[in-house]
Amino acid sequence: MLEHKTFAQPGSDPYKIYLAEDEIPTAYYNVRADMQTAHAPILHPGTLQPVELADLEPVFCTELAKQELNTTDRFIDIPGSVMDFYRMYRPSPLVRAYCLEKALGTPAKIYYKYEGGNTSGSHKLNSAIAQAFYAKEQGLAGITTETGAGQWGTALSMACVYFGLDLEVFMVKSSFEQKPYRKTIMQTYGASITASPSDTTAVGRKMLEDYPNSVGSLGTAISEAVEAAVSSGGTKRYTLGSVLNQVLIHQSIIGLEAKAALAKLDVYPDVVIGCAGGGSNLGGLMAPFMADRLAGRAAPYFIAVEPASCPSLTRGRFAYDFCDTGMVTPLAKMYTLGHAFMPSPSHAGGLRYHGMSPILSQLYHDGLLNEARAVEQNEVFEAALQFARSEGTLPAPESAHAIRATIDEALKCKESGEEKTILFGLTGNGLLDLSAYEQHLNGTMSDRIPTDEDLERGFATIPSLPGIQ
Repeated sequence: MLEHKTFAQPGSDPYKIYLAEDEIPTAYYNVRADMQTAHAPILHPGTLQPVELADLEPVFCTELAKQELNTTDRFIDIPGSVMDFYRMYRPSPLVRAYCLEKALGTPAKIYYKYEGGNTSGSHKLNSAIAQAFYAKEQGLAGITTETGAGQWGTALSMACVYFGLDLEVFMVKSSFEQKPYRKTIMQTYGASITASPSDTTAVGRKMLEDYPNSVGSLGTAISEAVEAAVSSGGTKRYTLGSVLNQVLIHQSIIGLEAKAALAKLDVYPDVVIGCAGGGSNLGGLMAPFMADRLAGRAAPYFIAVEPASCPSLTRGRFAYDFCDTGMVTPLAKMYTLGHAFMPSPSHAGGLRYHGMSPILSQLYHDGLLNEARAVEQNEVFEAALQFARSEGTLPAPESAHAIRATIDEALKCKESGEEKTILFGLTGNGLLDLSAYEQHLNGTMSDRIPTDEDLERGFATIPSLPGIQ
């Protein structure tokens, strides 16, 4: 006879809160318009002067370049063609984690915004479809990009085939080898994929010459994708799945939906938690709540959670640095480990970037993003297993960083008796990350934490800019 298990009951709140399709936000929120300290402008790599629109247009679509530099418009209308695509998978659910609450024995109320229900398996599709739309509207033949864990490349391949665009993806070599089925999905949607570093670009060839056994990094893959775009004779532009201001604008749809869904329950979070690599999902989730803080209204306690193997916020420096390893992109003021820093081949491939979003970096520097935590890989997967076994959803390794901090915060509430409301971002599912789960389960997972000497080698590559920094 099967044992009957009693689960926590919803009480007055449902398990899942869905907005209606006509409640999907029709405009993105641009937090830069409300920031008290405008983050420092990005600099031209040649002149070290603040970039202008004409500087960015050879790399980005014109409309995306405008969004990158936009500091005044609080809201940016979502194009109709993008809204049509959003309706295929949005609104995404806000879920009350009753079963996790019961497993933890916590008085805390835990909600998560789940972005893994589309074929890309992550939140990345929110920006991918917008960027592909602007490329199509500009009359381009295709776009280039990089991808770490493969979620961004997958999302962009879906967006490009929808708009009839070619897509060239440079995938970080460690993930290229660890996640073969991510490649299969991208190829299903018509993308071409190259392991980075590669011998197809000058930057890649130089990296392989200097480091023949390199497992790659997002910084190197970015360099290769930018080179491929600017050498296309004007037929292609480059796209990025995180870090940039334009991406955080698009991802604000996550937080806007989450806030609207919570409002239906008359609930406001005490704590907002997100994993942080480049900053897109955390920036998107927290954006409308940060707007409350910037306006002097009540606001949550914000926590960014990053891998201990690539700790840009917790151990990095707030400085101008190149956004790529090959030093072909503009310089951004951000928390950085140095553009040449090479992280260990962690399974949280989407979080292996040497720098943090300039927006999040400035908010963290100003104390508005309250806390950053670095967590090790095995404790992340312990949290992932606990979540999967209680809530029934297998989280992506990146998302499990946020789950780790959520569990820790909920256990603090258990000790103190506080009934805090916690909101976190479940940015993707882990169905294509089973090799990582297997390694954790069989005890072979390792995690190399950089030493102070490792970090110093990365810091040594941060450019010295007298009179600027």
